[in-house]
Amino acid sequence: MDGRDGTAQGQIDQVRRFNRTVTERVGVLHDRYLGRDRPIGEARLLWEIGEGGQDVRRLRERLGLDSGYVSRLLRSLEADGLVAVEPQPRDRRVRSVRLTEAGRAERALLDDSSDELAGSLLEPLNADQRARLVAAMAEVDRLLTAGTVTLDAVDPDHPDARHCLLSYFAELQERFDTGFDPERSLLPDAGELRPPYGLFLVARTHGEPIGCAGLKLPPGAPAEIKRMWVAPHARGLGLARRFLADLEARAARHGCEALRLDTNKALSAAIGLYRSFGFQEVAAFNDEPYADHWFEKPLTVTGSSPVPRPVARPRATR
Repeated sequence: MDGRDGTAQGQIDQVRRFNRTVTERVGVLHDRYLGRDRPIGEARLLWEIGEGGQDVRRLRERLGLDSGYVSRLLRSLEADGLVAVEPQPRDRRVRSVRLTEAGRAERALLDDSSDELAGSLLEPLNADQRARLVAAMAEVDRLLTAGTVTLDAVDPDHPDARHCLLSYFAELQERFDTGFDPERSLLPDAGELRPPYGLFLVARTHGEPIGCAGLKLPPGAPAEIKRMWVAPHARGLGLARRFLADLEARAARHGCEALRLDTNKALSAAIGLYRSFGFQEVAAFNDEPYADHWFEKPLTVTGSSPVPRPVARPRATR
């Protein structure tokens, strides 16, 4: 059992059994997926390209495929007259792909066949079984998606970081009774969220930024979480707890004895999360005009280590 205990091995066996059932039932074992003249890889690529076309690099990230394999798939589709691959006018090093008229027709046929396949999976079941299967599929989809999320330390001026922060500010503007003006808030300077004074994390799935969280590490003072946000469509994946656990561990390794944060009364779900994660409400420790609650959690120092530097330091976008 390769050192695994019985529970772990049983879980692995169940996952493998599930995979075998799914691949058989949805027809991916056949070279002619859904009865068409192409394998599933080409069919999926046609669907992902969609009506508006796609940046080839973003397409690779979305599907988690290496560039060589995607290039081979695109060449095959191009040879069949289904797609056109072109350099982008603003940067000829970047390629985009769009469906031709024949490609759109093929995609429409694949859509119809996919609907028929989905219907064939549901048709033999009674109403209760259908509801249970669809609910179970939604849960599996959610959990598998959660497993694809990565957390990366980036420069606060990275485009993905800026995207998350601007989305966060827009949501606060809608949710706060008073609205939200970043100029009034005690926003940390970007330098406070760069090593060695802090860090900024971005969460991504399939290359798409879906959340962010900053950590200030002021010398001789508690660490402070700033600007933690998760995109609405990514909520329910456990990402907020993952951010908190990651930042807490980093603060403890840095030698911090406490972790702080502040929040607004409108963010009731966040307040419940902080309390469940061991944060206790304390007296105000800053003059943040949008804060109604201040929280702190004692940490067990696990040994000082430098904050990891961002993988890349892109040019500022501001």
